[in-house]
Amino acid sequence: MSAGQRRRNWGCHFLRAEEAARIVADSAVSAGDLVLDVGAGYGALTSHLVDAGARVLAVELHPGRAEYLRQRFATLPVRVLECDARDLRLPRKPFRVVANPPYGVSSALLQTLLGSRSRMRSADIVLQRQVARRYADGRAPGAGRWLRTWRLDVQRNLPRDAFRPPPRVDSTVLAIRRRLY
Repeated sequence: MSAGQRRRNWGCHFLRAEEAARIVADSAVSAGDLVLDVGAGYGALTSHLVDAGARVLAVELHPGRAEYLRQRFATLPVRVLECDARDLRLPRKPFRVVANPPYGVSSALLQTLLGSRSRMRSADIVLQRQVARRYADGRAPGAGRWLRTWRLDVQRNLPRDAFRPPPRVDSTVLAIRRRLY
């Protein structure tokens, strides 16, 4: 898909601040954690992650929103990556994910995060409810490879009015935790 085609798919549903605060609190992010905020938008999750003491990699494709994030968080531990989530190169250091990515990139993002080379420790990701259930139930492509390493649970259902503008589909938070052996 070309960059122009991707730009036409910028349909965004931004989390309201109070819902973003709940998601960050549920994630148990702590001071010093490196956290990816994929689909950072205007920084609803980013601001609460910074308040929790996290170092944030805010991933945003839209140039205007990426520049807004750079200015808003210029003096804080936030690095803005202006790229498509499908092209994201994961950190080599252990990291966490707290994100509200565009629903159109959810499956590709999850496959990357759950890959064998991922250094991800945990994730709390806002997804379309049917996608989250498919992953949590082990019915997603590649489940046999990553279910031994990861536990996936539907964490919190989100009302449509938790977003501006409200999406036409139901949403939930998928919690991903590395299994301990």
